[in-house]
Amino acid sequence: MEILTDQKSKMKVRDNRSSCPISTCLEIIGDNWSLVLIRDLFLERTTFSEFMNSPERISSNILTDRINKLRKYKLIEYRVHPNNRKIKQYYLTESGIDLCPLLYDLQDWSKEHLDMKFHPIAVDWYQKNEKLDRNQSIRNDIASYKDFKTQLLSL
Repeated sequence: MEILTDQKSKMKVRDNRSSCPISTCLEIIGDNWSLVLIRDLFLERTTFSEFMNSPERISSNILTDRINKLRKYKLIEYRVHPNNRKIKQYYLTESGIDLCPLLYDLQDWSKEHLDMKFHPIAVDWYQKNEKLDRNQSIRNDIASYKDFKTQLLSL
């Protein structure tokens, strides 16, 4: 599948498997790791080593592949760390940030349907958002991430 970006930052999809929007979206972000990486970015993780230290323990070759894939589709970008030129700091683009409602819905579905012990970060998120409606929670998460991203890019 080939993706071209036009001046409006909308992806022009070529040679995709089908014309179904769900199928095409899943070709881009539907693998086992892409959404986990996007989640990590929302959790203000920015470096390769921080991604490697996530609880899921992604292998370095798969992480490299997913970073390249998400960059190809313009969902993430990076800047070189101002104090160490060997370190790339990744961040979500506007298209990546627009995935926040999807992450919210996956997390909400999991709380409703999965009988398991959740990671403390998820428990904190559930508690922080329990009295908010979906839209307010999503707006808060996006605003918080955008504030973080502004600080990151201004250093």
